[in-house]
Parts: sequence; structure tokens; C-alpha cells
Amino acid sequence: MSKILIIEDEEAIADLEKDYLELSGFQVEIEHRGDVGLKKSLEGDYDLFILDLMLPEMDGFEICREIRAQKNTPIIMVSAKKDDIDKIRGLGLGADDYMTKPFSPSELVARVKAHLARYERLIGTGVQENDIIEIRGLKIDKTARRVWVNGEEKNFTTKEFDLLTFLAQNPNRVFTKDELFKEIWDMESIGDIATVTVHIKKIREKIEYNTAKPQYIETIWGVGYRFKV
Repeated sequence: MSKILIIEDEEAIADLEKDYLELSGFQVEIEHRGDVGLKKSLEGDYDLFILDLMLPEMDGFEICREIRAQKNTPIIMVSAKKDDIDKIRGLGLGADDYMTKPFSPSELVARVKAHLARYERLIGTGVQENDIIEIRGLKIDKTARRVWVNGEEKNFTTKEFDLLTFLAQNPNRVFTKDELFKEIWDMESIGDIATVTVHIKKIREKIEYNTAKPQYIETIWGVGYRFKV
């Protein structure tokens, strides 16, 4: 049974989310304070976090940053703030998804299931030899989910790694943002394709020598992105 931690200061909302998730077979815990929620996140064994943005003692941005520095566990950020800058900031800090209140509990459950299913598929281990992609100083270990650039290991979030790996496995092919969003996020009708732009930017910051003149991931203006080989 997957274990979920909800960090949300509005008790009615947290209880409603918990009820719907438990009806779908998840084990759910709630924490209302940001600082305590962060402590539980880092010390506990959770499969997914639902993180409110505005919290007492510590906000969701800081919690997201601290979790992502130590774990790749999926994070769904929720907030009543509808500004794109908050969404971009949250995704940039490593959140896997951003939902704007109010939203239907059934949509939340759908997103939780999608993120957990994808994460569980990707962390599955086996006894086979590691599957590695190597391109001009870039080394991607698909099995261990690790990345090196010219011998230096770089830390990637779950979705950053998925997106980089997908593009590297399909070199010299142009993908639109919609195609990438559908492939990586497993959701065609919900979400925001601006997520793709944010993740491409973060990936470039980690693998490109000069982000203004990328040697790996090219922008094809008016179309999308291409991994150049």
C-alpha cells in the first residue's frame, strides 16, 4: 500500500483529500505545520507528498527544496495562488506537478495514481547489466538513474531524468511540448505544458557548458525540442 504525506494547514481540505485517497487504497498521513511536515518528509518512508504552498512556520517552496535535495519521491504542489510565476518556481524547485485550488478530489487521486505508477515503473530494479547511454561526455545510467557530465555526477529530479533520457533515446527527432508532456507526465488532458519548458531549462543548466548555445538539447523555434547527436 502506497504511503502519502499531506502537508496542508487547512484541516477541511486535508481531511477531504485524505478521505478520497484512502477510499482509493492509499495510506495517508496529514501534517498541518510546514516545519514539522518537512521533518516527517525527510525522516519517514513515504511514496508521494502533497504539499500546500502557504503553510505556517515554513512555506511549501522551502519544503520542496529541502525534500528534493535528499529524495526523488514525487511531489504534488497545491496552492490557491494562480500566478504562473508561482507554478514556474515550484516546478523549478523540483515539484512534479502543480495543482491550483479549488480542484476536484477525484482529479487529485488521478494525478497521484499517475505519478506513483510512473515512479514505481522507473525505480524497479533487476539483475541485468546497467543500461547506459553515452554521448559526447554525457553519461546516463538508466538502471541506476544517475547522470554524469564529463565525469562529474549531476543530481536530477525524477521528471528531469525521465525527460533527458527520453530525448537521448530518440536523438535527432523533434518533439513538440505536447508530445513530451504526454510521454513524460502520462497525462494528456490535465496539467500545463509550461512544465516542459521549465524542466528543459533545469536540465540544460546541469548538462550544457553554455546554456545560450546548447550542444545537447536544441530548441526548434515554433516546433519543440531535439536532442542533437
